[in-house]
Amino acid sequence: MRNHVLPFLTALAVAAAGPSFSQSTGEPVQTEEDVQPEDGISLGEPVQDEPGIGDPYVREEFGDWDLRCVRTEDGNDPCQLYQLLEDQGGNSVAEISIFPLPENQQAEAGATIVTPLETLLTQQLTLTVDGGQAKRYPFTFCTQIGCIARIGLLAEEVEQFRRGANASIRIVPAAAPDQQVTLDVSLSGFTAGFNAVVESNAAASEN
Repeated sequence: MRNHVLPFLTALAVAAAGPSFSQSTGEPVQTEEDVQPEDGISLGEPVQDEPGIGDPYVREEFGDWDLRCVRTEDGNDPCQLYQLLEDQGGNSVAEISIFPLPENQQAEAGATIVTPLETLLTQQLTLTVDGGQAKRYPFTFCTQIGCIARIGLLAEEVEQFRRGANASIRIVPAAAPDQQVTLDVSLSGFTAGFNAVVESNAAASEN
C-alpha cells in the first residue's frame, strides 16, 4: 500500500506546484525571492491582533510600569498606570493600578490594589515609600480574582511616588496570621508614566 501511495502524493505535489517548478530536469529550484505574486502563490502577511471593545491593552511602557488602556467604541480609551507585583520567588502575587482623579477631589490620584484571596482582610494593607511613614488601608471587597483595596493618594503622596525609588505593600496571609508578606513596587518610570496617564485621560475627556 505504501509503495502506491508515495508516488501518488509526489505526483499531486508536482501538479499543485504548477509549471513554475521544474520536475526532473535538474534545474535550480525557485526560492521565496524568485516567486512573484503573478505565480499564484501567497507569501502570507503578518497578523496583528487588535483589541476588541472593552479589552485592555498596553499602549506604552515606562520603566517598570505599563500604560494600560481599555478599548472603547469612540476611541477615547481610559488609561491607568499598571504594575504586576511578584514575591521573592518571582511568583505573580498582586497588582497595582494608579490613575489621576478630578481636580475637585481631596486625593490627587486613586489606586486599585489586588491581592490573593487568602489575604487576612482584618489586618488590612500597609503601604510605604522608601521606608518612610507607613499608611494602612482597608480592603473594599473580594471577587474571584482576589481581594481589592481602593485607596486615595494625596498630592504629597503622589509626589513621594515621583521622587521615590521603591514602595512596598505589606499584607498578612490568612493561613499564617503571625507572618507578613512584603511586595516591592518599583517606582522606576512612575513620573513619566503618570504624566502620560494624566495627558491621555485629559485628551479623552475633551473629545
